[in-house]
Amino acid sequence: MDDNDLLRYSRHILLPEVDLAGQEKLTTSHVAIIGLGGLGSPVALYLAASGITRLTLVDHDRVDLGNLQRQIAHTESRIGEPKVHSAALAIAGINSDTLVKAVDQKLSADELLRMARDVDLIVDCTDNFESRRLINRACVATKTPLVSGAAIRLEGQLMVFDPTIEDSPCYQCLYGDDLQTEADCATTGVIAPIVGVFGSLMALEALKVILGIAKDHTGCLTTLDGLSNRWHNFSFKKRPDCPACSG
Repeated sequence: MDDNDLLRYSRHILLPEVDLAGQEKLTTSHVAIIGLGGLGSPVALYLAASGITRLTLVDHDRVDLGNLQRQIAHTESRIGEPKVHSAALAIAGINSDTLVKAVDQKLSADELLRMARDVDLIVDCTDNFESRRLINRACVATKTPLVSGAAIRLEGQLMVFDPTIEDSPCYQCLYGDDLQTEADCATTGVIAPIVGVFGSLMALEALKVILGIAKDHTGCLTTLDGLSNRWHNFSFKKRPDCPACSG
């Protein structure tokens, strides 16, 4: 790291949980963010600001006016542009050292597998169950850690799955294979700051996993009722009949 890096990341380096070795670990990591909307925006910006210098951004949508209420990586001037390109511009304005690979398409199951093999961690910021199911299966198959979050109405939830840990449950251990388990967030209202809260938490969990300082981070569902500001944690175990990770 040069003098500019030491200055840029000095507040990280001062933390004993990070230090110089941890910051160097961050700067050599490769993270994929799938979905550059309300959750993916703060994830992308915070990971780039934190020194993750390789980001793969995946989203097939374009920026529209209705996104700007909550998707802080995008601007009025970029309406109509692919979200991955808009997010890449926002990242460049924060950290020009970040190498961004923009994937402006919806990935198939095989493409997700290839991508999962190429990265150190995936952050799932998608807004539908089918995409989450496919991403989870790719992470299980390649033993790639996964941070998954969702926000809807005034509520949010966060989970971390780490297939490198023995008996770690996966997303489908909790939700099974029923496509009707949860609503599609794209067709339901959401208060703007809730996606910022959970996007920031997802970025934090991603950094903790990469740094190796995450504790008891699997098999736990964290939820927030934003109306009452009440947090809850629910523990769950690996299902022996899980369709994704039971083997």
